[in-house]
Amino acid sequence: MSKIGFIGVGIMGRPMAGHLQAAGHQLFLVKHRSPLPQELLDGGAVECGSCQEVVQQTEIIITMVPDTPDVEQALFGPDGVAAGLSAGKTVVDMSSISPIETKKFASRINELGCDYLDAPVSGGEVGAKNAALTIMVGGPQAVFDRVKPLFELMGKNITLVGENGTGQTCKVANQIIVALTIEAVSEALVFASKAGADPARVREALMGGFAGSRILEVHGERMIKRTFDPGFRIKLHQKDLNLALDGARALNMSLPNTAKTQDLFNDCADKGWADKDHAVLVRALEQLANHEVA
Repeated sequence: MSKIGFIGVGIMGRPMAGHLQAAGHQLFLVKHRSPLPQELLDGGAVECGSCQEVVQQTEIIITMVPDTPDVEQALFGPDGVAAGLSAGKTVVDMSSISPIETKKFASRINELGCDYLDAPVSGGEVGAKNAALTIMVGGPQAVFDRVKPLFELMGKNITLVGENGTGQTCKVANQIIVALTIEAVSEALVFASKAGADPARVREALMGGFAGSRILEVHGERMIKRTFDPGFRIKLHQKDLNLALDGARALNMSLPNTAKTQDLFNDCADKGWADKDHAVLVRALEQLANHEVA
């Protein structure tokens, strides 16, 4: 049994931490934005007063928070992770943040004599609950090998992509594909519905063909059933596409379809849907078509 610090037990972090606890690991938690889940406390998790206190009682510290500034605050803010570190400990950031800043964070943690992995995930709330996440890891091979048994409690497809920062780069690429596929599924269902076809039957037919995908399966169903509770919030996908577009500018390249999909996400946020699931993108296209998927 390991003593594991887990910072960020929200929609994704909550079930991820639960899998670690169910496997017999001792959790040490700190409140981030919302109250700590009672089921984790009932299962023996220890509530700490700060990130520093979490670190002082653990050897491996996992962060799973929304954005780059949140990770920086958790790691290097007052009473943060860095303040409690001693040589030999391991920090694993499973948030989805800037690859550039990740490299800086890793360097600062390494200077304290500690190891760092960036290990963002894909699979959404469903994947987190089913311990079926894809985990994209950046960092040294030896550190990855040491932490991999914990990753295997939370995910299925676990890959060491390269050095620190490459896990986050892989996650940005993932989010480009996810966003553009959600947009494509939205267009297809709005088109089919406005043309007079039953979108539920169209989706069923497409699932068995070359257009079949996990997004058509999960998000297509949400679009048809109008179930837009997150999931993965629009505002978080906006953040991820901003990372993609900022990276593209730094690399002197263009991501035209990513930019267009970000415009649609921005439109959703302007309409007050920033906290809805990213499948709500279909509503922006419905308004352009003056037709709702029925």
